[in-house]
Amino acid sequence: MSNQVAATGDDAPIENRAQLVGVFETGNKPKAGWRIGTEHEKFVYRTSDHRAPSYDEPGGIRDLLDGMTAFGWEPVIEGGNVIALKGADGAVSLEPAGQFELSGAALDSIHETCAESNRHLAQCRDVGDRLGLGFLGLGFWPDKTRAELPVMPKGRYVIMRSHMPRVGNLGLDMMLRTCTIQTNLDYASEADMVLKFRVSMALQPLATALFANSPFTEGKPNGFKSFRSHIWTDTDPARTGTLPFVFEDGFGFERYTDYALDVPMYFVYRDGKYIDAAGLSFRDFLDGRLSVLPGEKPRLGDWKDHLSTAFPEVRMKGYLEMRGADGGRWDRICALPAFWVGLLYDDVAMDAAWDLVKGWSHADHDRLRVEVPRLALKAASPNGGTLQDLAKQVLEIADRGLARRARLNRMGDTEQGFLNPLREIAASGLTNADRMLALYEGAWGGDVSKVYAAESY
Repeated sequence: MSNQVAATGDDAPIENRAQLVGVFETGNKPKAGWRIGTEHEKFVYRTSDHRAPSYDEPGGIRDLLDGMTAFGWEPVIEGGNVIALKGADGAVSLEPAGQFELSGAALDSIHETCAESNRHLAQCRDVGDRLGLGFLGLGFWPDKTRAELPVMPKGRYVIMRSHMPRVGNLGLDMMLRTCTIQTNLDYASEADMVLKFRVSMALQPLATALFANSPFTEGKPNGFKSFRSHIWTDTDPARTGTLPFVFEDGFGFERYTDYALDVPMYFVYRDGKYIDAAGLSFRDFLDGRLSVLPGEKPRLGDWKDHLSTAFPEVRMKGYLEMRGADGGRWDRICALPAFWVGLLYDDVAMDAAWDLVKGWSHADHDRLRVEVPRLALKAASPNGGTLQDLAKQVLEIADRGLARRARLNRMGDTEQGFLNPLREIAASGLTNADRMLALYEGAWGGDVSKVYAAESY
């Protein structure tokens, strides 16, 4: 979730609808300017007892952030607390219960993305070793109750924690107990955005299946392969889901603007503080009728903040965010951008992927969204067979797309090798969740704590 860091022009008053739409239009970039942004979260725990550390305790999250400054990261302060870091590799931030996130820089190739991730993880291990902290790569805390988890001192999270129980049953679990990997990608034009949005929205359940990595809750199997994904189905229906209008005629920047305007607000940020606007209307804000700021109209930065509080499976903010994957091991961090770049940054690949999904109905999309968290690759494909069958087809398309991109590292390798973990999953039909469940029933002897040794970075 975004940190409050103002950009140039964010103080500009919103005087017309064109400014709202313009945030998306300014994302248009020629293909040569397309970049890759990768975000990944991990759980932080005490190596001595697997406890989740608080912010203020000795060797806790504050000290972890302070320790990272040795690598050139600059602190971001809120309310006198360091709540994030910024640097050449993007930004480091905190999720509500201390999940540690790298929001990587906009990079040209997956080789660069993977190098960035490896640098960050090496830094985490360096500081973590000194503080007695470890980092776990899963989609959901395998053994922690909500009550066992700390809360970070970030103003927007206070508002969200209060609002979540009013609109869904699992929103606090989303905030406190989940981790994800995301990929952010560019588009050339409105038409290019529309096709990318449709392909990625349709195939988001396939990504969820391939990256399924959250089968345990409070020490026991929970009946899901991706419980993290299921949680989003009962978080807040007004700001989550698959957005059926994306597949309708006329979809574009204007239609997404209407959608975002209808998403209820969370807050307004003024003078270093978050003002609770949960459930209020941004349309009223545009008319100067926001009850918590009567007579005041929004600034461009308020609109950007508001866009960051919508959580559909694919989100637009001047680029497209792929939001369907569980957190996972280091090679999954590199595999997710490889999957989406292979499909969406090559025209031939994107057309081939669209051919696979363009006949799917709204009912098909809805069914996959519900079934995949539980069944993963065993869910039925709208094209016949299972998602395992579909995965093999889609990965072949992505592989060819990466081959045509021909981004080489110093050894002359393309980006295709980053798909290898996904090829293994598609070939076997076994996700990391399946593998861990088998270990739980076998070698782990029903002891979920063994996951710390198996899935830490």
